[in-house]
Amino acid sequence: MRRVAITGMGTVNALGRDVPATMEAMREGRCGIGPLEFRDVERLAIRIGGQVRDWDAEQYFNRQQIVLYDKFTQFTLLAAREAVEQSGLVFEGELGLRSGVVLGTAAGGMNTWDENYRTVYEEGKNRVHPFVVPRLMNNAAASHLSLEYGLMGPSFTVATACASSNHAMGMAFNMVRSGAASVMLTGGSEAMLCFGGVKAWEGLRVMSKDACRPFSATRNGMVQGEGAGVFVFEDWEHAVARGADILAEVVGFSMCADAQDIVMPSAIGAERAITGAMLDAHLRPEEIGYINAHGTGTAANDKTECAAVAHAFGHHADRLMISSTKSMHGHLIGGTGAVELLACIMALREGVIAPTIGYEEPDPECALDVVPNEAREAKVGAVLSNAFAFGGLNAVIALRKA
Repeated sequence: MRRVAITGMGTVNALGRDVPATMEAMREGRCGIGPLEFRDVERLAIRIGGQVRDWDAEQYFNRQQIVLYDKFTQFTLLAAREAVEQSGLVFEGELGLRSGVVLGTAAGGMNTWDENYRTVYEEGKNRVHPFVVPRLMNNAAASHLSLEYGLMGPSFTVATACASSNHAMGMAFNMVRSGAASVMLTGGSEAMLCFGGVKAWEGLRVMSKDACRPFSATRNGMVQGEGAGVFVFEDWEHAVARGADILAEVVGFSMCADAQDIVMPSAIGAERAITGAMLDAHLRPEEIGYINAHGTGTAANDKTECAAVAHAFGHHADRLMISSTKSMHGHLIGGTGAVELLACIMALREGVIAPTIGYEEPDPECALDVVPNEAREAKVGAVLSNAFAFGGLNAVIALRKA
C-alpha cells in the first residue's frame, strides 16, 4: 500500500477567496456569516448564511465558460487552480493517464435549477438554454476539472449529503494508496444559497436565524454556507522524487452507515467511523491531538457527536481539542468537509487550532474542550475530520504531520 501526500490545496468560501485568507480568518476567529443577498431573500424566514460576497464570475472565466458553469462548478475550478498551482504538477503524458478527480456535492447545480424553474414556471417561457443539463448535473465540476487539466484516470462525483466531500476524499485516498492512480484532485463544492436552496432547508426546522453556535448551550440551529475546497492527493514517492512540498499525509479513512433514521444521527455509527479511521491509520487514540468536528450547531448533532468522541477516546477525550469551523464559514453541505480539512492542515503545519466561535455557555452534554471563541497554539501530530450526513452516512479522515 502506497503512502499518500497532500501537495496542493485551494479554496473559495465565505472567509476568503484562497487558502491564506481563509486560514488567517480561522486564526482570528472571524465570522463570515452575514445577511444573504440574492433575489427574493425577503420571502425567506432564514436570511443569513456564509455567502461568498460580491461574486463576479467574469473576473475568473470568459463568457463561453460561464454559459457552461453553474456557480458550484465555478467555485470548484477556482479552488482547483490554487491547489494545482501550489502542487507544481503538470499533467502531461503518463501522469495525465494516471490522474483523476473525485469530488463531493449534495445539490450540484442548484443555482441552475433555481433560475430555470423561474424561467418555466414563473415567467411562463417554453424553452430553456440547451446547456441546462450540463450545468446542473452533479458531475459537472468533476468533468470540467478533468477537461481543464487533461486528467484521464478515475473521475466521478460522490453525493452523500453533508458527508460528500469526506467520502470523495476517502475514495481519492484509497485510489492513490492502492496504486489505481498516481494523483487525484479531490474535495467538494456547494452553492445552495439561492431562494430555492434556502427555502428547502427552512422546511427542516433546523436553521438558525441569527448565528451558528456549535456545542454552546444556547445553540439554535445550523447556518448554510457555500464555496469549495480542492486538494491534490499524490503518491508519496512520486511527490518526494520531484521535490514537492508535502503539506500533510493522509493516513486513514473510514465510512459506515447508521441504518437507523433518515435525519437523526446515531452516536454508535459516528463512533464506528471515528474508531475505524484510527484503526485504518494505525493510530492510537492518544496520538490524536485535534478533531475538526461535524459540529453543525443543532441540538441533536452536537450532543451525539460529543458522545461518540467520548466513547471512542475514553480518558483521552479530556485532553483532546475539538472545534467546529462551521461557526465561521457556515455549513457547506456537500462541500463542507473539504473546507474543514484546511483547518486540519493548519493545525498540523502551523500548530494553530481553529476555534469554535459564538460559544456562549457550556452544555453538560458537550463537555469536551471545544476551543471556544479564540484560536489556540498547540503542537499536534495527527488529526481527524468528521462528517456525519442525513441518511445516517458517516465518513472520517485521518491526517498526520508530514
